[in-house]
Amino acid sequence: METPTFTSSVHYQDPKAALAWLENAFGFEVTMAIDGPPEAPAMCHYEMSVGGRGRIMIGGQWEETVKSPKSLGGANTQVVHVMLTGDLDAHCERARAAGARILAEPADEFYGDRRYRVADLEGHRWSFSVHVRDVSRSEAEAALGQPIVAKDWP
Repeated sequence: METPTFTSSVHYQDPKAALAWLENAFGFEVTMAIDGPPEAPAMCHYEMSVGGRGRIMIGGQWEETVKSPKSLGGANTQVVHVMLTGDLDAHCERARAAGARILAEPADEFYGDRRYRVADLEGHRWSFSVHVRDVSRSEAEAALGQPIVAKDWP
């Protein structure tokens, strides 16, 4: 497995239910599981990956300022983006069949990815994409109608 530089930590009211749901809906795999102690089950720590790539940490609401969107009326302060390989449309249908709320159907983007957006069982926002074609920065600028500053985009 690659070692990611950044890793998101996503918190749930029911992290164990989230593990099962994320596995079923998004195809994530549990790579580490540490249950919280009986007197503090929210102090759990789980990690998941997709096909052995990447890492997401899953946890409980372990303090007053760490909450699931379900505890905050659906408010989100982040969207977790996942780059996939394979059939994005089939991934979206799998998520829909598991009860995910599809926020944006799969669509080709000006920067060369096909992407969809989704809310999970507790309202966390996710986006999933697959790279479908190479696009030069000048092509993307023309499609967007404004300049793009990018360190590594020729």
